[in-house]
Amino acid sequence: MSSNLTWEWLAMGGYGLYVWGSMGVSLLAWVLEVWTVRMGRQHALQAVCAVMDAQNEEREVSMGDAFQDPHAGGVA
Repeated sequence: MSSNLTWEWLAMGGYGLYVWGSMGVSLLAWVLEVWTVRMGRQHALQAVCAVMDAQNEEREVSMGDAFQDPHAGGVA
């Protein structure tokens, strides 16, 4: 393919700016979509982990009170 034919192909019959511009905008939109989905997923996972950690800490505190003193509850 000669250099002249390459430029003619890139020019797309005079519509090259429109064609390549819309391809660029589409690519940018796709990249932003992937990025926002990944960030949303990461934030959702962090929120779920925070809730689970809080539940585990609450469970450990409530269980820890019962197991701190082996003689609690009148058992001798």
